[in-house]
Amino acid sequence: MTRVLTLVGALALAAVAFAASFDYGLEPRKIADGTYVLIGRTEDFSAANGGNIVNVGFIVTSAGVVVIDTGPSKRYGEQLRSAIRKVTDRPVVKVVNTHFHPDHFLGNQVFSDVGVAALPATIQGIQTMGGPLVDNMYRMCGDWEAGTEPAVPARAQADGVEQIGDHEFEFLALAGHTKGDLAVFDRTTGVLFAGDLVFFDRAATTPHANIGVWLAALERLQSVPYKQLVPGHGPVVSDARAIKQTRDYLTWLEATLQRAAETGQDMTEVMATPIPQRFAAIPLVDHEFSRSVTHLFPALEQQVLGARK
Repeated sequence: MTRVLTLVGALALAAVAFAASFDYGLEPRKIADGTYVLIGRTEDFSAANGGNIVNVGFIVTSAGVVVIDTGPSKRYGEQLRSAIRKVTDRPVVKVVNTHFHPDHFLGNQVFSDVGVAALPATIQGIQTMGGPLVDNMYRMCGDWEAGTEPAVPARAQADGVEQIGDHEFEFLALAGHTKGDLAVFDRTTGVLFAGDLVFFDRAATTPHANIGVWLAALERLQSVPYKQLVPGHGPVVSDARAIKQTRDYLTWLEATLQRAAETGQDMTEVMATPIPQRFAAIPLVDHEFSRSVTHLFPALEQQVLGARK
């Protein structure tokens, strides 16, 4: 027992030391020619992980580096640039935000020399909600967020194909997880960066979701001839499992909330709904289901009540 307690104490001290260093430990993982991902933890935001729960990517082309999302803080953005420099001495030539949730754009200020691009709805979201999002991240993650400011993307990203060096990119302007969700398909390597339209082995979040629109976006992504898919959260996959899991969960969630509204359940009763076995092992599913009830159920309830008048 003494040895166990000693080990637990040592691990706790190591965790504290890690957090105190504010080192995200970013290790780019090569998944295709010139293509790297930095995989975040399948956790919620905390002072222990500094908000590093997101997947960020970069692609080294002959013209320079394309960066997809900038992470949850200024510190992360700085460490991301350092990680890129360890891979290549080519300059960063394009940076995009997939949407306006804070873990995806709060490293933007580190790339001010390049200028970040995003869909118009993402730009609007950062303009109107950036300050409160930073404040909330500081509340959850503490001094990992020191110096972080909400840098608004400088350019609107259009839907379509763009040649950057020796890589051909298709930018897909979609929505559903938020009002503006950008997916990036590298036609040259076959890698699809799906942003938070796809979660895999991590429960989906819904604070700004429209599930019907989201499901339509997943159908669009399913038609992309990708070889590998990088979800916004969770491991990289080379098949359709991630899209299928996200679709399955959202379909169940939508049907569950609709049925609850139609049968007159209150929010507490809805939150007590058992999670199906096929989702039970997904990290944070109980937590995110409860949050989704608070996000989505009141509007459905009002919709049903309005239809009965």
